[in-house]
Amino acid sequence: MTRRRWIADEHFGDQAALTGSHAVHLVRVLRARVGEEFDIAAGNRVRRGRISKITEERVEFDLGEHLATIAIPHVILLLAVFKFDRMEWAIEKVTELGVSRIMPVIAERTDAHLASASVKRVERWERIAWQASEQSRRSTAPEIARPVKLTEALDQNSSLRVVLAETERNQSLKGALHSHGGVGEVSLAIGPEGGWTNDEIARFGKTGWISASLGNTVLRAETAAIAATTIVLSELA
Repeated sequence: MTRRRWIADEHFGDQAALTGSHAVHLVRVLRARVGEEFDIAAGNRVRRGRISKITEERVEFDLGEHLATIAIPHVILLLAVFKFDRMEWAIEKVTELGVSRIMPVIAERTDAHLASASVKRVERWERIAWQASEQSRRSTAPEIARPVKLTEALDQNSSLRVVLAETERNQSLKGALHSHGGVGEVSLAIGPEGGWTNDEIARFGKTGWISASLGNTVLRAETAAIAATTIVLSELA
């Protein structure tokens, strides 16, 4: 049976710990006991961990052998802020797929109420990404950046930067990936409900971003995020 994987809240040398609600879930819900073994992601490595001590809000582990991990391409997702319930679902799924960083973006068509409330949602988004990372057996959770306006998010150092645009008719996302062989890090930009404005598309182009399409149908933002992430990771794996 596959051991459950946890991402350590604290780690040093051959010791690691889960703390707070993280530990409470392991102890009260899963009823873990001293001596039980789990896979523990500590830093960028995964090791076999044996529970050495349990207190009310802390579970400590002795770390043993290093376990093999699979490297995945580095994908940064610029995700325009949209309705929070659907955005949370998108964050969960792209985390499971393997994105490295998620940057919430305040676009011109982002609802003003959502834009003002988004800063207070970062902690919740981080928690969702953390839980999805453990569920999908990742060794690290993606970074969730603070929400910024588009002008602050455009300057990415990725070797390929692609903005998904409904108006693009000549180049698919897969075609963009193939035309830039040997791609390292990829940045993907997903627009809000209603898509990017013409001015925003022009801004992307002026800063070196390539426009690409996901097909002839119009996708919801969360569907586009999942589809685009899947295509990039499958093509670059």
